[in-house]
Amino acid sequence: MILIILVIVLLFGGKKIPEMMKGLGQGMKEFKDATKGEEEQEKDK
Repeated sequence: MILIILVIVLLFGGKKIPEMMKGLGQGMKEFKDATKGEEEQEKDK
């Protein structure tokens, strides 16, 4: 696990990682919202 983290830091650099994590978090939030929206639509039917 530590080896994988070190490789990521070396490839992308320390400055890019926070930007990547922010983008990943936003993507996960959008996915949850879309999934939640579909569940609500199914309940309405």
